[in-house]
Amino acid sequence: MGEINQYLFVYGTLLVKNNEFAAHLLANSRFYAQGKLRGKLYDIGEYPGLTLAPNDGHFVYGNIYFMPDPDATLKILDHYEGFGDNEAQPNEFVRQLATIESLGKLLTCWVYEYNLPVDDYPAILSGDYLNYMKS
Repeated sequence: MGEINQYLFVYGTLLVKNNEFAAHLLANSRFYAQGKLRGKLYDIGEYPGLTLAPNDGHFVYGNIYFMPDPDATLKILDHYEGFGDNEAQPNEFVRQLATIESLGKLLTCWVYEYNLPVDDYPAILSGDYLNYMKS
């Protein structure tokens, strides 16, 4: 990915405290703020999948992290998300830049978008994975 961006938006299992990759993210980045993006969340099974949908009125909620060394941090997270040339093809998730609404402004962040069909998965209409898992 040619662009260097130091912000990452997470919305699923990377928010779960006992996840070892969430612990890696916390140890190698700084919480910036909560945020939301236009898209839909789906229950893929053990984790959610996000599809970006800038015009459909749905939001997905999560946290934004600032990564001092994005190349090193994203290398680990790309493997976790199954993204990259050395991962199964087609990649289940793709990492791309998206616009996140936070603190009354727009911020460009990396986000992992689900890259396979979602037709057979239930939508998480609240857009909030952690609250969905509690219910």
